[in-house]
Parts: sequence; structure tokens; C-alpha cells
Amino acid sequence: MKTIIQETDGKITAILSGELDTAAAEETEKALQPLLCSKGKEIVLDCTELEYISSSGLRVLLSILKQAKAVGSRVVLKNVNEVIRDVLDISGFISIFEFE
Repeated sequence: MKTIIQETDGKITAILSGELDTAAAEETEKALQPLLCSKGKEIVLDCTELEYISSSGLRVLLSILKQAKAVGSRVVLKNVNEVIRDVLDISGFISIFEFE
């Protein structure tokens, strides 16, 4: 799992690549922590290269969402492929997140 963070146009974007599974969850959560320092900014999680997400990966996304909302930030999932969208739908997360 690879995570790249960039800031452009007042948005903070995290590009997620690979498989967000149990083995990668802790490392990915640590990599995403800088996003939470951006109070009031839009946080974009770009899932273009995300191939797989497990329940541990869902927990990471939910944790980021909750922490971001607590500091007044907005979280948007971008370029979610059909496989990941199906997992989000089955888990009920589809109604929790905003999509672009």
C-alpha cells in the first residue's frame, strides 16, 4: 500500500495505491494523520489506484472521516472503482461518505 499526500487549490489530496487490507491498515492510518492538521480544508481521498479494501481499511477511512469532521474538515472519496464502491455499499459506508 502506498499513500501520497499533496496540497493543491486549497484541498489536501491523499492518493491511495494498492490494497488497503489488515497488513496495510496501521501504516496507512499513520500516513494519513497529516490530513487532520488541515482544519476546515477539504480532504480528498483519491482511490483511482486503490485495488482492494478490507474491513480494517474501512475502519481507517471511518476514523479519518470522524477526526476530520471534528476539526471542521470535509472528506470526499474520488475515483472509486466499482469493486471498492460495492464494498462501501455492502458495509453501509456509501451513505456516510461524499463522492466526487
